[in-house]
Formats: sequence, structure tokens, C-alpha cells
Amino acid sequence: MAYRTGNVVYALPAAVAFSAWAQAQLGEASEALSRLREGEQLLKRHETRGIVSGLGWCYHGLGRASLLLGQVGEAQSLGERAVEYSPRQPGCAAHALHLLGDIATHPDRSAAASGEGHYRKALALAEPRGMRPLVAHCHLGLAKLYRRTDKREQAEEHLAIATTMYREMGMTYWLEKAQTELAPASG
Repeated sequence: MAYRTGNVVYALPAAVAFSAWAQAQLGEASEALSRLREGEQLLKRHETRGIVSGLGWCYHGLGRASLLLGQVGEAQSLGERAVEYSPRQPGCAAHALHLLGDIATHPDRSAAASGEGHYRKALALAEPRGMRPLVAHCHLGLAKLYRRTDKREQAEEHLAIATTMYREMGMTYWLEKAQTELAPASG
């Protein structure tokens, strides 16, 4: 209880942010929204106190939760904050850029050029660091983007890369999602 009344410890904002994301993934919208708001308040306190370590990851988690909750504008703002707070953390920056790619290519946005740029920047950071799941996610994002913009050949290329990577890593949930994307192309 003391953590929530002002004696904020370093790990609490991250725990709340990632809890918001998890709740959103589980479809627990009201709990996710509550955690999202709590996380934003905790991050404001940290910023006011000059505590910036790990804020990029926290903003990323809150941005993912916002996107899942359909709050695309808020997700955009949180994703930008995640990038802002991760200049010395290329792994975090790669995840934040992937988030911005997902936001830019969201059906409510459809900013294809911006989305492609974010995915490519995320790939440029993730590939040399061996961040294979994120690399596969970026390829899946590019495949979806190219599918929507009628660039079938590029879409197929990126889907093939994503499905191969997911299969190699044993990421069956994501492999099925990628194959679902691929299904309309073969029909």
C-alpha cells in the first residue's frame, strides 16, 4: 500500500505498465485501463523526481496496452515517449519503433510510409543484436502493410521470412497468426 501512496520504488512503474499490457491482452479492458492510468501517474512522479532509468520500457508497455484498448492516439504519444527515453537502450528503442510501426499501420491510421520507416528502423536495431522474435514481428508487420497497399510480392517475401523465423523459434502462436495472414494470398 505504501508504494501507491507516494513511496514509489523503481520497479513499480514497470510492474504496473506491463500489468496493463497483460490485462489488455487478456481482454480485461477496465482493469487494463485502470492500470494504464496508474502507470501514467507513476511515470509522471518518476519524471518529476528525475528518475528516468527504465522509463522507455514502461512507456512501451503502456503504449502496447493503449493500442490493444483501441486508444490509438494515446498509444502514439506513449510510443513516442518510449523512443524518447531509450536513446542509450537500442533494444528498447527497437521495440518502441516496432510499436510505432504497428500504430502507423493500424486501420484507423494507415500511414504506410511512416509505418514502413518505423519497422525498418526497428529491424536495423534488432537484427545486429540477435533480437529474432522482434525481427520476425517486424517482417510480419511489413507483410501486413504491403498486403494492404497491394504490394503482393513484397508481402509474400516478408511473410515467408516471418513464418520461417517463427517456425525455427517454436513460436507457434505467432506462426499461426502469420499463416492466417498468408492464407488469403494462396486463395
